[in-house]
Amino acid sequence: MNWRQMLDHWGILLADGAWGTEIGKRGLAVGECPERWNLEHPDQIKQIASSYLEAGAQIVLTNTFGANRLKLRRFGLADRVEEINRVGVELSREAVNGAALVFASIGPTGEFMKPLGTVTEAEMIEAFAQQVRAFVAAGADGVVVETMMDLAEARCALRAVRDSSDLPAAVCMTFSRGPAGYATIMGITPQQAATELEKAGADLVGANCGTGIEDMIEVIRLMRPVITKPLWAKPNAGVPELVDGKTVFRQTPEEMANHLPALTEAGARVVGGCCGTTPEHIRTMAEKINPLRKNRTPE
Repeated sequence: MNWRQMLDHWGILLADGAWGTEIGKRGLAVGECPERWNLEHPDQIKQIASSYLEAGAQIVLTNTFGANRLKLRRFGLADRVEEINRVGVELSREAVNGAALVFASIGPTGEFMKPLGTVTEAEMIEAFAQQVRAFVAAGADGVVVETMMDLAEARCALRAVRDSSDLPAAVCMTFSRGPAGYATIMGITPQQAATELEKAGADLVGANCGTGIEDMIEVIRLMRPVITKPLWAKPNAGVPELVDGKTVFRQTPEEMANHLPALTEAGARVVGGCCGTTPEHIRTMAEKINPLRKNRTPE
């Protein structure tokens, strides 16, 4: 089944959890390129994907979040964009072996477009298109554009998916709560993001990272009335805290899963986790989601 058929059947789909923090547990050094691990530690990357499948995820992502040439060039890897993205998809596909969909991850470039920065719109689109072409060659089932702060950059990534493939695309932005309400650091509100991304042609729209599930419920609640597309939500395992120089996420699997009924009631149709969310979080979420679905998975 494709994602639409799965969503129609189950009503709610479960995506995977964090990748960056899981790679960190396996030895990724601060400042090291996570995507290089696709080439140097493929077994570890496959292990992460497998752990999420075993936990009950129906959509598993890829270790390609920062694998655009604008970011990879900082690590001397600009000439290996295609290889890193292709292998990233292949590793997740091998791990799930057809038992889950593989949505390839696209994250921000870390650059600003003109006039704020030096990158042109065409250069931004092509940087993402390089990734997308590799995703297609490797057999990805879809793409998730995630952790976007700038609406213009998110639209460039979506344009790259549309111009270079027929893959479905979920587009997610990252919001935090301030004195004036929820917005990205570029000042984009959830309502504005949802409206503009649906208009731009996203198949799914949503939010990830930046905040815990309690705030994510409110973000999804704000998005739901302004669009018709299904909503995607991957909150962090609580608000990040800095402890002894390390970022810590304290929300337990049970605490996070207990909020899932409210998240789906707010309108989320694909749910999962971002930073700090482990396979155990996803396993507990799977147990909590099952009674909420149209059709239950086998016990």
